[in-house]
Amino acid sequence: MKTLYHGGKVVTMAEPLYAEAVLVEDGIIAEVGKTVELRGKAGEAEEVDLDGKVLLPGFIDPHGHFSQVATSYLQVSLDGLTNSTDMAQTIQKYISDNGIEKGQWVNARDYDNNLMEGDNNPELETIDGFAPDNPLVIHHKSGHMGLLNSAALKLLGVSVDTPDIEGGKIEKKDGRLTGYMEENAFFTFIKKIPMPSQEQMIKAYQAAQEKYASYGITTMQEGMLAKEMLPLYDMLIGSNILKLDLIAFPDAKNWDEAELRFGNLPSDKHLKLGGIKAFLDGSPQGRTAWMRTPYAGDESYTGYGTMTDEAVCSVMEKAAKENKQLICHCNGDGAAQQFIDCLDKMEKQYPRLKELRPVIIHGQLLGRDQLPAVARLGAMVSFFVAHVYHWGDVHIKNFGLERAGQISPAATALKECVKFTFHQDAPVINQDMIETLWCASARMTKNGVILGEDEAISVYEALKAVTVNGAYQYFEEKSKGTIEKGKRADFVILDKDPLDVSLNELRNIKVIETIKDGQTVYKNINKF
Repeated sequence: MKTLYHGGKVVTMAEPLYAEAVLVEDGIIAEVGKTVELRGKAGEAEEVDLDGKVLLPGFIDPHGHFSQVATSYLQVSLDGLTNSTDMAQTIQKYISDNGIEKGQWVNARDYDNNLMEGDNNPELETIDGFAPDNPLVIHHKSGHMGLLNSAALKLLGVSVDTPDIEGGKIEKKDGRLTGYMEENAFFTFIKKIPMPSQEQMIKAYQAAQEKYASYGITTMQEGMLAKEMLPLYDMLIGSNILKLDLIAFPDAKNWDEAELRFGNLPSDKHLKLGGIKAFLDGSPQGRTAWMRTPYAGDESYTGYGTMTDEAVCSVMEKAAKENKQLICHCNGDGAAQQFIDCLDKMEKQYPRLKELRPVIIHGQLLGRDQLPAVARLGAMVSFFVAHVYHWGDVHIKNFGLERAGQISPAATALKECVKFTFHQDAPVINQDMIETLWCASARMTKNGVILGEDEAISVYEALKAVTVNGAYQYFEEKSKGTIEKGKRADFVILDKDPLDVSLNELRNIKVIETIKDGQTVYKNINKF
């Protein structure tokens, strides 16, 4: 089957940057060039007139959580709510509208204490009033912490005598639980919550995939394939619903079992294991990211790490012996320094690690002074650059204007020859690659503050981060990331050229169509 795309701009992200047309045969790019020449080679090919629109390589998500995006469809969103009254009304309406019976678990998401008066979490008594007849867990928007009501705490076996878990916190005040947990403590206990049914999860996975495709993404990520999720993935693969490519990263403890189940799947299953995942710290907006210097307002508090040096080195050794990539969650510069120090040590024992393209995930507060070491060690960074807009004002409060201005230091990374990608950590925020391009170039907060103007980069370099560099991060640069002969026909069609509009226009560019292996997987039905 052949298809000829023409009649608009083709942004190849290669040399030359622009072309008139692309000929696709059986899901592979056969030719790129002038329309007249390709039409002569097309034969009976179907012709797709772009009608002045713009064809680019499909966007590549270098870090996100596919299953969490799916389960978000089974949760009530508290996004943007600023008080307990609205939270209670929203949760109770969700319970009523969905016919949730007494005693059934209720999951809420997108809560952000930074929007609450005084940045304070509601008291446990208040949380209990949100869902008086149901165990309730409320996931913080950052994904690193949450709130649980008394019924949930009881079912999970959490009491005032339950000790903190290393790298986490069960908050207690005046000898009583508050309902708040963070990091490893929160992760440990929410794993005990009953999973949705298979039927619910299949529908949720389908909705999640559609959402990724609607943002022009053709390659997704499962950024932490936990042991509890392995049966879900058996079901997912058996359902054959995956159309987009999905790259999964188990943690070191679950690697062997995950590889046994999913290590040698055929390409038409669209799932492969990318490597091993580790968490080194928490969230900057949640004040749990591990910093080298204290947070504003507390001269002694620097956040904390979630793994010992020995544990980090052990995971790196596992990656080296398995010959697999390692991706490490590091938000604060303290965690980044632990990553650098441990990688430096382990590369002396296992030089192969340098060739495996280890990745610092998020790198929000990665120091400019740390980037030369990142380059020397052969590591990459996947920046959550949209933090500048979504939480930039919070970072100013937490770190001061000067330090906050250095978050996601993409321009310095370019100067230091550190390869980087951009992600949205979905479902923390939507998988909006266009917004991310704007964030990287405009560096503007929600309150209109230009945050770290010297770290702004060109739209071209930002676009490269979610196409060319995304493919490189996954060792797929020979098959994805650019529109060139022999590569997979993974495309996104936009209504305008991101490289030929103002920053104000950039943010409003629309995804018209997403094409995976030559087949349309999403089409915007709105008229433009």
